[in-house]
Amino acid sequence: MEDSMRWFGPNDTVSLAEIRQTGATAVFSALHEIPYGEAWPAELIAQRRDTIAAAGLAWRVVESVPVSEAIKTRTGDFARHIENYKLTLQRLGAAGIEVVVYNFMPVLDWVRTDLAHRLPDGTEALLYDPKKFAAFDLFGLARPGAAADWTPAQHAAASAYWTGLDDAGRAAFIRQTLDLFPGVRLNLSLDDFRGMLARYAQIDTARLQEHLRLFLAEIVPAAEAAGVRLAIHPDDPPFPVLGLPRIVSTEAHLRAILAMVDSPANGLCYCTGSLSARGDNDLAGIVRRLGPRIHAVHLRAVQREPDGTFYEANHLEGSMDMAAVVRALLEEQAARLRAQRPDWRVALRPDHGHMMLDDFRRPAPTCPGYPLIGRLRGLAELRGLQVGLSSVIAT
Repeated sequence: MEDSMRWFGPNDTVSLAEIRQTGATAVFSALHEIPYGEAWPAELIAQRRDTIAAAGLAWRVVESVPVSEAIKTRTGDFARHIENYKLTLQRLGAAGIEVVVYNFMPVLDWVRTDLAHRLPDGTEALLYDPKKFAAFDLFGLARPGAAADWTPAQHAAASAYWTGLDDAGRAAFIRQTLDLFPGVRLNLSLDDFRGMLARYAQIDTARLQEHLRLFLAEIVPAAEAAGVRLAIHPDDPPFPVLGLPRIVSTEAHLRAILAMVDSPANGLCYCTGSLSARGDNDLAGIVRRLGPRIHAVHLRAVQREPDGTFYEANHLEGSMDMAAVVRALLEEQAARLRAQRPDWRVALRPDHGHMMLDDFRRPAPTCPGYPLIGRLRGLAELRGLQVGLSSVIAT
């Protein structure tokens, strides 16, 4: 597979020169400075592509072209936003970029409660703790109806956690939660956030799925015309949060999405970290059954705990069998090569990484989970795994 890294653009604290030294040959990148719903200017796309190329790398995957909340809720300016999305795809295709990642997660792109969880070896990882998120939901956000979504034990643990924070600690925890949008800071207030949640008061799972279907019905033909393959990212975490529906969390969800518009341009961003936060997802089986529609790959592992806590494990560890997943991906890639598919080579990147070694002396990562050395370790482990498995996989 093509080894890649995520790069957040010219302001990223990890440079393209450093990414090239990791052994990566390509990057996943995006124009995070463009407001959600607006079309990406062709000249800025070309500038980003050429900047990456000048560093000896290729811009293989756009991560992401965000789907605005107006599109997800089909309110306000959603029709104009869809037309702008089509125009962006056209311009990306003209610039030679063939894969576009997106997600359909309501309001929050992802959720973690601890951005620097210290592990026994001294490294730091991202972590989700249900009692802490319950504290945000119940006491920081004070969401109506929140009590019904948490068990009495979780409510009690959340109350104890919240009571133990002083005013500054509570404010910092709220700010951290509101700012978890990869590559961009929206500077939301709690009232802003409550307003975003309110838009989903009448949107249940079935209705959100229909909104995605309507979006794909318009966007996939535009992607086909542009020579672009779309790749939807799974929910992170893959279960309901804040009373919001989740529609990209299981294999059944993925199958339903692929069936909404049955086209090679309607595909998946296969993220093992998101999917493995649920114990009932068969990760290698998903590749074997849905592999032809996988257009981009994020490889990371999480360690699940009995109380619902999970944290980012080292890439070859955690509550999953990474070797089985990589073998399935290499077998899918070999099948594409035999079929002479133009998209035979799959782009992968190590997703998230531990803070370790010189990461602690470098500027803070542009986005939590994206330090240099921790991802370098992940990429090196995954490259070694691929080399070892490739010798036993027929091409």
